[in-house]
Amino acid sequence: MSSYQPCRDLSESAGITYNNMHSYYAHYGVDWEQPKILEQISELDNWDILSDGEVIGAFRLAFDSSTCYLRDLQVCQNFQNQGIGAVALAEAIRLAKRQGATKLKLKVFKISPAYRLYIRSGFTCNNEDERFYYMAHNIT
Repeated sequence: MSSYQPCRDLSESAGITYNNMHSYYAHYGVDWEQPKILEQISELDNWDILSDGEVIGAFRLAFDSSTCYLRDLQVCQNFQNQGIGAVALAEAIRLAKRQGATKLKLKVFKISPAYRLYIRSGFTCNNEDERFYYMAHNIT
């Protein structure tokens, strides 16, 4: 069973993102290294995903007046395809609702298998470009 805590080590968290995403960055020619990721996430609402007390992933949220943005959802490779991402997504929705958001938005690389998770979780694609699907979920 997963649990969550505010992120305790942003550098470790950035490493999880880099490890999961570097093949996507390479595919699209994006030059992002771990220090750049750390810089980008430092102002976000960062959460650790835990299993038996071990950090196995992360998600990051940003807020404006009525919308929450899921800026990142990462599960370490050894823990993927076990439903952890879906449960973490539900936790992100719960936290967004608690903060008063009425919509959760995200973007996902078109080549990412996470796209299917978001569709299964009720997100709809409302725009796309050459790299990303832009998706939203109404929070009720």
